[in-house]
Amino acid sequence: MVEVGLAFVCALVAWSVTAALIARAQREGGTYAKVLAGSALALAVALSAAFPGALLGFSGLTFRIWQIGAGLFGPLLAAWGALEYAVASARARFAARLAVTTLAVVPGVVLALDPVRSGFGSGYPPQGEHYDLIPGVALGAVHAFAALALAGGAVAALRGRAAGHRLPVVGMAAVAVGLEVAVARLGLGVFGQVLMLGALAALWAAFMRAQKEPEEPQGRRRGGRRRGGGRGRREDEGGPDDDGALEDDGEDEAVFGRRRKAEPQDDYDYDDGYDDGYDRGYGEGPEHGRAGGRPSRLRGVITIYTLAEGRADDFDDLAEAVVEEVARREPDTLLFACHTVPSAPLQRIVYAIYRDELAQEEHEQQPHVREFARRSGHSVTATNVIELSLAGASASDHLAGMLMPR
Repeated sequence: MVEVGLAFVCALVAWSVTAALIARAQREGGTYAKVLAGSALALAVALSAAFPGALLGFSGLTFRIWQIGAGLFGPLLAAWGALEYAVASARARFAARLAVTTLAVVPGVVLALDPVRSGFGSGYPPQGEHYDLIPGVALGAVHAFAALALAGGAVAALRGRAAGHRLPVVGMAAVAVGLEVAVARLGLGVFGQVLMLGALAALWAAFMRAQKEPEEPQGRRRGGRRRGGGRGRREDEGGPDDDGALEDDGEDEAVFGRRRKAEPQDDYDYDDGYDDGYDRGYGEGPEHGRAGGRPSRLRGVITIYTLAEGRADDFDDLAEAVVEEVARREPDTLLFACHTVPSAPLQRIVYAIYRDELAQEEHEQQPHVREFARRSGHSVTATNVIELSLAGASASDHLAGMLMPR
């Protein structure tokens, strides 16, 4: 009865975890999230077949479903999801997808059609006691690939940015894969059921850790590494980072942005912060920005992003979405635009002009801005931030049209 109760609990937990992961994967996006959710789904199907097996005894059908879910698709997808998360190279991810497709189809057909030996009990049936040589070799190839994928993901996490965040994700996925492989190969009775709960917990932990990407990714700069993207991190030099090769050739390949005009207001004196309507985002008055004049309240920020190979489209989608949100929700963000650079296809320049320091602080606390920083972390390898305090400026009435050629 203990085995039956644990089998029911395992199936119930598996479907609960699967439902939660699928919902989050659909909302957050990302290939790795969908793959990890697919691994949880494979385990849920396998554990659902194991419940009647524990209650009435396993059969050839329930044994096949158990092995295909817990021995094949569960570890294969978990290892692939960790690799997708940790590796930035588009070529490496494409090669992994080809390998996963082959290892999913060929061993899946073998496990579904190859004869099985009888003699089942109510505990998880070990693979070697019921499958012949060919299914064993097929599963061995899958498990070897999973080990190599996890090792590659660990190396990529160590060599990339935010290793302290990415490496635990790969490690927890490796724990899930190891437990699944051990139980599928050895059975282990009641202890195996407990280990399957541990595999589900490790898979959940890996997914949740991956979703909490650091909001301020580390970028490589001259003279060492520093964290970019937040306030108070000023550039010591005005140039780009060494691996960017950013050149100003006079034009940008693409730009998307918005400039919000201030509503007409009555003029205020200096004590209230305005004079003759000049300090409203259209530039400075004749006495502002000059010797003896009052300093401008306007604040500007230029952020230079260096993107990972193959992630430019994902970043551009996120950038366009946050530009729209800033235009709709932040009247004191006077200008917010993102440019591509023809001479450096993997670089993006985002610049913003704020009415004052308070407007800049409010912008950085907006939910859509924090979400952009979190989700774009998967696409960014380096970030340089330059904060500006305007000494003098003027703007054409046609600026918005030039910024929005579409």
